[in-house]
Parts: sequence; structure tokens; C-alpha cells
Amino acid sequence: MSKPPSRDLIKIVLTNFLKSFRPRQIRGNLIGEDYFGNKYYEIPANPAIGKRKPSRWFEPVDKESFDNEITAEWEAWLRGRRVDPPTKEELVRNLSIMEMKRRNAAKLDEVYGKKKDEFEVPKDSKGRSSFPTYDEYEIIPGKDPNKRY
Repeated sequence: MSKPPSRDLIKIVLTNFLKSFRPRQIRGNLIGEDYFGNKYYEIPANPAIGKRKPSRWFEPVDKESFDNEITAEWEAWLRGRRVDPPTKEELVRNLSIMEMKRRNAAKLDEVYGKKKDEFEVPKDSKGRSSFPTYDEYEIIPGKDPNKRY
């Protein structure tokens, strides 16, 4: 008759204490780069040490600037909404679609663009702007909008 294996509490505590001195990964693996020049890094998940989600971040080209642009594909990867990072083909395809939309919007703006005068808001004597008034709308139904009552 054999004894069931017993748990030695001191042995478990000692092995976990010694494992805590093992070096952990601090530097991330370079995953990719976008067309702005931002570099994206990841430290993969390691359930053995209790880390269930990967750590993801990026290094901007200009670290001093606060208005760093990130593509939508890379942002989704950073936030964990997609598992795999975007491919270069996907980024190029979406960039070409974005440029096509920009050109089409410029063409439509040339054809149907509004004049600046149509958007001006009248100002009072102190230079403050008020609500815009339009001649085609009646203030009082059936009354002349230019006549003061």
C-alpha cells in the first residue's frame, strides 16, 4: 500500500520564492511599424505567472509631441479588439482607400461647396455672435421678418 502524495507547504513556498527571482521579460518584441513611423511592441501573455493578457504599446516617432497619429488597425490591435496585428498589405489597401475618399471629397467640395458668406453668423455691437438669422424663415408666422413689432 502506497501513501498518497502529500503537499509539503514549506517546499511549495520555497520553490515559489526561488522562481520569483527568475528574470522576466521587460523588453517587448517588435511586432511591426506603420506608415507614420510608429513602432509597436508586445510582451505575450504567460499564464504560468498569472499574466492572462499580453502587454502592448507603441513608440511614436516624435516622443515630445502629444498629437501622435495611430492607424485604426493598429489601435484595434493595441486595445485588444483584434488578436493578430495588421499586415502591410492591409495597411496599404486601407491607406489607398483613405486617399481615394479624400480626393472624392475634394471633388465634391469643388462642385457643391458652400460659400463662406453663407455660414457667417451676425454679430452685435460688442462683437459677440448670436444665433444666425435667415431671411427665408419667418420669425412670427405670417408677419414680415424685417419689420420690428
